[in-house]
Amino acid sequence: MGRKGKTARLKPKPAPKFWPIHRKENPWVQKPSAGPHNLQNCLPMSLVLRDMLGVAETRREAQMELHQGKVLVDGKIRKEDYPVGLMDIISMPNADKYYRVLPSHKGLFLSPISKEETAFKLCRVDSKTTVSGGVQLNLHDGSNLLVKIADPAHPQEDSYDAFDVLKVTLPSKEIAECVKLKEGNLVVITGGKNIGVKGKIVEIEKTEAKKRCNALVVVEDEQGNRVQTILDFVFSIGTSQPLTSTVEADAVV
Repeated sequence: MGRKGKTARLKPKPAPKFWPIHRKENPWVQKPSAGPHNLQNCLPMSLVLRDMLGVAETRREAQMELHQGKVLVDGKIRKEDYPVGLMDIISMPNADKYYRVLPSHKGLFLSPISKEETAFKLCRVDSKTTVSGGVQLNLHDGSNLLVKIADPAHPQEDSYDAFDVLKVTLPSKEIAECVKLKEGNLVVITGGKNIGVKGKIVEIEKTEAKKRCNALVVVEDEQGNRVQTILDFVFSIGTSQPLTSTVEADAVV
């Protein structure tokens, strides 16, 4: 008889390399619940609480913290082993600790933020879909936003394009600001060998015979070094000033 569905177990070897776990100490490692981020681009909440923040000594204690409703992700209580990913907000009000998930040269890390910054989140528009009553914006974190159109013949409300970044309020999920993708924007690279590099866009390749997500982008960091990546790995974080506070991954415990 064949297998039915996916396995609920995970061994340390195929787990993402940036997870702070011992590869040969235990035969199994916690597998995150189903959620908006895939396995290779997420952190399970029990691993975050136990191995990264140190608020629990065992997975059982971490799960107790979750079941008691002490941890919020994007303004909502998450009681399961929720997978957190890029730009997600982790809040622990009882401990007065707040974090934003950001990319680094090793993968993902937790950047400490103030309580005021938990009121919004940056979401990139990956695609758009025309639906009844308006346009649906499909965001990078698996969520969707509906832009209502009053006059379909003249859709003035639809001013958003793919790869634009929205400043979304939490937990109401309303658009507060839009950062259009253009040269001169401040960005962070979220994938590839240059993951974690922050800088400004110098040049965006004009695509004709290939998908726009594979267009080459030149990014210049603060030291003047230039790197090249594809548009799919570029995430805008502001125009002249970043919308979020960022720190280096090496400075975070």
